[in-house]
Amino acid sequence: MAFPCLDVNGKVYGRRMRIGELARRTGTTTRALRFYESQGLIGARRSANGYREYGEEEYRLVREILALQSVGFSLEDTRPFVDCLRSGHETGDSCADSIQVYRRKLAEMDAFLERFEAMRGSLAAKLSEALARRAGGRGAAGLCTVEVNDTEEP
Repeated sequence: MAFPCLDVNGKVYGRRMRIGELARRTGTTTRALRFYESQGLIGARRSANGYREYGEEEYRLVREILALQSVGFSLEDTRPFVDCLRSGHETGDSCADSIQVYRRKLAEMDAFLERFEAMRGSLAAKLSEALARRAGGRGAAGLCTVEVNDTEEP
């Protein structure tokens, strides 16, 4: 399945491009592209003079990698999505392995949020205790009650 090369502004390109042009159009660096290539995520043809040349497929793969990394995926997490696109699927999340990565990442996020909420609760309790001790040291005023709104965003 062939797709046109599109830059970040939506301009269509149908020719091969060098590494600098691919980096510019995808909004990444040439160093990142070389690393993706060393990790087997993208491939480059070599021109007669040895320059790396990329086409439509590599553009699409890099865009997928960058989109997934922007939501917290590691480079290794992107591999099933890249493989899915390479196998001819229209989207990188059409394959079972990609769906499994989504599920795993959501479970990781849920566990993180649980730990974060527990830490927030501990911090709110410490604040309440500190404020109560502080108010208690003022003599006749006695202890004050501190309300902590647990639904308020940090």
